[in-house]
Amino acid sequence: MTGGFPEVRPRRLRTTKAMRALVSETRLHPSQLVLPLFVKEGLDAPHPIASMPGVVQHTRDSLRKAVASAAGAGLGGVMLFGIPKTRDAYGSAGIDPDGVLNVAIADTVAEVGDALVVMSDLCLDEFTDHGHCGVLGPDGSVDNDATLEQYGRMALAQAEAGAHMLGASGMMDGQIGAVRAELDRAGCTDTSLLAYAVKYASACFGPFRDAVDSALDGDRRTYQQDPGNAREALREVALDIAEGADIVMVKPALPYLDIVAAVAAEVTVPVAAYQVSGEYAMVEAAAANGWVDRERMIVETATSIRRAGAGIICTYWAEELAHLLRREF
Repeated sequence: MTGGFPEVRPRRLRTTKAMRALVSETRLHPSQLVLPLFVKEGLDAPHPIASMPGVVQHTRDSLRKAVASAAGAGLGGVMLFGIPKTRDAYGSAGIDPDGVLNVAIADTVAEVGDALVVMSDLCLDEFTDHGHCGVLGPDGSVDNDATLEQYGRMALAQAEAGAHMLGASGMMDGQIGAVRAELDRAGCTDTSLLAYAVKYASACFGPFRDAVDSALDGDRRTYQQDPGNAREALREVALDIAEGADIVMVKPALPYLDIVAAVAAEVTVPVAAYQVSGEYAMVEAAAANGWVDRERMIVETATSIRRAGAGIICTYWAEELAHLLRREF
């Protein structure tokens, strides 16, 4: 203090919107955003998801309109999830070239070409009648190695449908190596892999199960990570990168920003984070009750994920956020 006044005045760099934008340390751009989209077999019209206001299960036609709109908003990509009419113990509908997800991939690529990175969910949970992410053994537990064989078949179906990037989300040991080897054997060397390397057994996934009409009975704690473990996350990431992952993902995002930061500090591949259904639903519910400013919360939460070190953010607000960012800056 000199003469009773502060010697340093950081507030000078907060005086106007232009000044704040000039010195902003963390910037978001629409090209860093990925929009998850659900397509359900047999629908005549888009079906709202009650626990995720504003999000729908798409028809093939409405999906094409949605991806065209996403491309027009300048998003980086879309992540496609399929919901079949029939399910079995092996997730066969996910491997069928004419299955809902593979048809949706082809539709999306036909609609937007390379204007978006077309990503597909490489997991069996939407396609199994038991709702687990893999094939069950005789004792009812998930058989890791039998599941890898199914993932390989599913990966080929998605690559042949035209997916640019496969989102390996099942948390099976060795899944990236198994899928990479299968793709390379088939000559799909340019199909990239997004590893859900760090996926916690989180309560935040609840609304997603509504979105995909999940048949899950029980939980996924034998293959998804314990929320209390951090070092294990870095081990999972290192294994996936060694097996050929092009990008690594942390999921959920907001409860695990420390993990996002730790992963970003550790690796040289791009880092993604998924702002999951429960994160979305909590903000929407609070906003509906007038407890928070919805648009500010959308921007603030995404900024926190970017600030933690994620260069790619998968969020159900992706398209709206792109428009908010343009308005803000």
